[in-house]
Amino acid sequence: MCLTQPGKVVAVNGGFATVDYGEQGSRENVNVSLVEVKPGSFVLVQGGFAIKVLTEKEARESLEAWKIIRQELDSGEIM
Repeated sequence: MCLTQPGKVVAVNGGFATVDYGEQGSRENVNVSLVEVKPGSFVLVQGGFAIKVLTEKEARESLEAWKIIRQELDSGEIM
């Protein structure tokens, strides 16, 4: 099973971008050859590829959902 994760593009270098995943403090270089992005864009990442550009609203909603899931996983409510 593959999960998609939202993130914010902080830098673009050719066909790759550095994406910041926010609260976790993690950054990753992802392939952006499938989408058109610039620093500040929000993207949905799957398997190392940015597969969709998100609006800021979509990204914020998705990030909030991930935050809730992580909190529940940490509390042991979801197994």
